Amino acid sequence: MTEKEKTSEPQADPAVSVVGPHDGETIVLGTTRMRVLEDGSHTGHRLAIAESVLAPHTQGPPQHRHGQHDEGFYVLSGTVRFTVGDEDYDAAAGTLVMVPPGTPHTFANLTDQPAVMLSTFTPDLYVQYFRDLQELLASGQPLTPQANIDTMSRYATQPATDLA
Repeated sequence: MTEKEKTSEPQADPAVSVVGPHDGETIVLGTTRMRVLEDGSHTGHRLAIAESVLAPHTQGPPQHRHGQHDEGFYVLSGTVRFTVGDEDYDAAAGTLVMVPPGTPHTFANLTDQPAVMLSTFTPDLYVQYFRDLQELLASGQPLTPQANIDTMSRYATQPATDLA
């Protein structure tokens, strides 16, 4: 093989991340199961991605605003109710919802079927929030609205109290 042929072959790049269908970090928060597909460690912390399965009749977090990151939600199956300020949107499979910093929002699965969505966080700041919530539950503490708000505040996120 010539030197030219060697360099034109695909090269394995150790920076490439491949997460298989049964891989990734699993975070369980009550009736929501999240699988972290990218926690930011392979993207220079510019992007994190997670798959979430919301059981039927799952309420989401209190309506809140992120101060430092965009959050995207792509509904893979089921229907997710997004509340943005005073507006409700029922997002069916194939719907993308992008939430820029400062926009009040929450989500829930109000249906009798599970809902699955892919979420993006740019930058990756918010992944640790979910880990912290799981640690809170593992320690035997209940996931109260106040505990959720206290944890959010560590990640440049505040409740949208003007909409409560």
